[in-house]
Amino acid sequence: MNVLIADSDDSFISDIRNSWSLSDTELVLCSDTESLMPLVKKNSIDLAFIEVPLLTHSNMDMVSFLKEKNPGIEIFVLCDNKNWPGATSAVARGANSFLMKPATVEQLEDIAKKIQAQQQNQSTHQLMESQVLDSLLGDTPEMRKILKTVYKIAPTTSTVLITGESGSGKEFLANVIHRYSKRANSPFVAVNCGAIPENLIESELFGSKKGSYTGSTADKKGLFESANGGTLFLDEVGELSPATQVKLLRFLQSHEIRRVGETEARYLDVRIVAATNRDLQLAMEDGRFREDLYYRLNTFHLHLPPLRERRQVIPTLVHYFVLKNKELTGKEITELEPAAQYALSKYAYPGNIRELENIIEHAIVLSENGVIRLEDLPENVQEEAREKTLAISHQKEDAEVVAIPLQSTMTSTKADPSRKKDDEDSGDILSLEEMERRHILHALSVCKNNKTEVCKKLGISRATLWRKLKELQIPVED
Repeated sequence: MNVLIADSDDSFISDIRNSWSLSDTELVLCSDTESLMPLVKKNSIDLAFIEVPLLTHSNMDMVSFLKEKNPGIEIFVLCDNKNWPGATSAVARGANSFLMKPATVEQLEDIAKKIQAQQQNQSTHQLMESQVLDSLLGDTPEMRKILKTVYKIAPTTSTVLITGESGSGKEFLANVIHRYSKRANSPFVAVNCGAIPENLIESELFGSKKGSYTGSTADKKGLFESANGGTLFLDEVGELSPATQVKLLRFLQSHEIRRVGETEARYLDVRIVAATNRDLQLAMEDGRFREDLYYRLNTFHLHLPPLRERRQVIPTLVHYFVLKNKELTGKEITELEPAAQYALSKYAYPGNIRELENIIEHAIVLSENGVIRLEDLPENVQEEAREKTLAISHQKEDAEVVAIPLQSTMTSTKADPSRKKDDEDSGDILSLEEMERRHILHALSVCKNNKTEVCKKLGISRATLWRKLKELQIPVED
């Protein structure tokens, strides 16, 4: 971690240089305004302690410059009784807090230790989270490209525009960008721009002054201020009125807002992530969306494909929603019947991930004895599977069916290959674990044990295949 300490007291800087004991930090020390700017431009800074008189350089706001160059930086202002108003002004512009002088080396080290621990915890959390993101979003070339971009842009302050059909996971992806940024410990505020009446949208977003409109009985903080230091997610941004678009554009240019009824500008450190299911290019041609605002928002563009184009993610999402409902309702699901599995695999999901979640909730409510049956699913989902139900019950192969294993929450029977013919003849319904085992064995046979080809056919990663081989006790042949 790089720590900048800038103070005009040479003896204080000398004490820090001689007494600083945190070995896993790099110090950047400065005692005058002239040398501060070159050091800030040259070094990446994670934590800064700056004396009030050094905050201004050639009419440049050092707090704003540092936060722009080092997203997620923590800034503490050093002040005395004479210049503490300058410290409070710096905090209003985005500094974390201020320390009254004389400050000690021990005080600065204690703060550095806390900031360092926060960053390490965040890094560990992100590492754990990244291990499941591929499964939650879908292990396809297109989704892997999106995730690769997300990991690169998340630590920056760049605006992001996410497009995709309704329910495709745009807010989830925005949340991932926030959690992988240096703002992860700050607020993530989501707002649906289309759900707020047009006459209230400006006061909701930017706040209002007491008496600025009928019914305004007190000063009100808007959602931009609530997200200060963090991320504001503007869902359905294409629904904003022309007047609100102008205010949003002004914020993206200056990072300043004005509450309704006020003339004073307020500086805010807020990252904007916007989303829409509309064609903004067409909206620009029709004059319903500002072209300059579009290009401000579209610094990075991520397009989420619909769920029907990434069916590999359906099993993981089903598992996730089953566990989520267990936490909410306490109702445990231990089995998913093959006919229900087939129906969930084949359905088109016009409502995307949001619709799948509602389907699983519907099925869990109607389920009995921990088993989800075909008849527990909504009628429109059942219809697509009725013609194939008998074939699936007798284990006839269908290459397009996506297996939906729930091993961690399901009771299972260990496979016995010698029973396969008897099971099929008797019409017994096998456990999902046995179904999955036979499906993988069949794929290995068809692909002549070529693991790479098997992964392509099954739509899974090589790591997932090896894990499945181990879990299902399938002998591995080179």
